[in-house]
Amino acid sequence: MSADETTTTVPGAAGPLTEDHRRVLRDLSDVERRPGAPKPDAILTMDDVQRRFGGMTAVDVDHLEVQEGTITALIGPNGAGKTTLFNLVTGFDTPNSGRWSFQGRPLAGKGAAAVAKAGMVRTFQLTKALSRLTVLQNMLLASPANPGENLFLSWLPFTWKKHEAEATEKAMEILARFKLDTKAGDFAGSLSGGQRKLLEMARALMTDPTMVMLDEPMAGVNPALVQSLLGHIQALRDEGMTVLFVEHDMHAVRHISDWVVVMAEGRLVAEGPPETVMKDQAVVDAYLGAHHDTDLGDDSLLDPAILARLEAEEENR
Repeated sequence: MSADETTTTVPGAAGPLTEDHRRVLRDLSDVERRPGAPKPDAILTMDDVQRRFGGMTAVDVDHLEVQEGTITALIGPNGAGKTTLFNLVTGFDTPNSGRWSFQGRPLAGKGAAAVAKAGMVRTFQLTKALSRLTVLQNMLLASPANPGENLFLSWLPFTWKKHEAEATEKAMEILARFKLDTKAGDFAGSLSGGQRKLLEMARALMTDPTMVMLDEPMAGVNPALVQSLLGHIQALRDEGMTVLFVEHDMHAVRHISDWVVVMAEGRLVAEGPPETVMKDQAVVDAYLGAHHDTDLGDDSLLDPAILARLEAEEENR
């Protein structure tokens, strides 16, 4: 076993930590607990990003850095500007001002396709699965550099048959990882809400991303699939990807995030490890409520018998 494959379990952690993850956590331990604090290995950096809608400022971020190899949670009340910020940096919206770079490469002004090609992909709060295509067809749509998409080459099967076979094999392997391989031939519209979230995450992996941005991955998900989603998010980080996710479920944030960024009224108001941010009284009072100390591992959240029934229902869909 190599040094990077060495794992250890620490009290209170969600699971075993890889050596790389332990190293990242050590690096973060020296980062200042303040909005816009510089990181030792930032993969995404934003400066002076503003988005206004009429007279309302939805996003006004002076400076934000996302540490490479971490799971960073972006939290805040409804209307804080979290999804708008996602839309801006992934090319789905245009800012009034600002600049940002990914792995040192400027991406401001680039469209969504260019951003995804650079290695930064995102999912949506409202899933974008194409309901009248099968699960497998949804996956294949995300396969990059398919020569069959060229109008002239599409008439020449020998130019794209091999790519299609390889892409299909890759898609089935990813679907198996998310336990969706048995649904490959089903229409995406027949999946449950949680399964559609899994499909979006699986489809994102078809592009071999460096960073995955998840917009409320737990929203509307059957409790039977929440733990599965959390496990998949942690697995992305453990495989070397960086994860930035928007989430209102503070149990999930506390359970898996390495770093938390808090937004309110478009601005950054706090930053730090979850245990630090969630003890900040101003943050607790404004965003987390009275139950911020409840952990996902608390058996009171879901009776085991109910969980078993929900899991059985999910598998039989």
